[in-house]
Amino acid sequence: MTSRPLILAHQGSCRRAPGNTLEAFSFAREDGADGVELDVRRTSDGVLVLHHDSDVEGVGVLAARRFGDVRSAAPGIPTLDEALDVLAGMIVNIEVKCLPWEPDADDERTVVAAVVAAIDARGIHDDVVVSSFDLDAVDFVRSLDSRVVTGWLTMGQDTKTTLPLARARGHEWLHPDRGVLTAAAAPDAVRQARDHGVKLDVWTVDDEDHIRALAGAGVHAVITNVPEVALAVVSG
Repeated sequence: MTSRPLILAHQGSCRRAPGNTLEAFSFAREDGADGVELDVRRTSDGVLVLHHDSDVEGVGVLAARRFGDVRSAAPGIPTLDEALDVLAGMIVNIEVKCLPWEPDADDERTVVAAVVAAIDARGIHDDVVVSSFDLDAVDFVRSLDSRVVTGWLTMGQDTKTTLPLARARGHEWLHPDRGVLTAAAAPDAVRQARDHGVKLDVWTVDDEDHIRALAGAGVHAVITNVPEVALAVVSG
């Protein structure tokens, strides 16, 4: 860990190129980001692809279409393997989607299992964090392979409640949203996180003063749409 927070580009440098694309990931490297956050879903034939939403214009729900059809209709949507090739040597926060309340809900955890298998095949356990808003999903990651680092994504939930729960479930990271981890709340949350042995990665923060406050408080990572701006702030 550096003395400053890690800067993770949200879906790549998504203000320079469409998010979750190979171009955005290449720009993130060019912008100096330590890593990226990306979103994983599946096609009907089990190929892991990157897209924030379950539904794609002109394609429909990804989980209802075969990969070949997706590639033909939306060639800019990459596979996870293609992204990992481009992002070699960078930190990759893989957010597993297919949530229970979404059209492509993955009750059998096939996406989680496939992500873990991809990490294992490449031997990149030290470079990857697997995250989800679905706590049961990241628990399942731990049950499949305890070497995989996991993070629980939360929104609007007090860290006084979520930090001990993340710790109890064995998750190394907690990803609270910027609305919870305000500049005022950050110092106490960081102290709590250290007490629980959990790292904080705050999403998605673009405001320079907020980034500066989070860095000063000692958060471990910041997810941002403007990695070059965030790096200038935390380095300065």
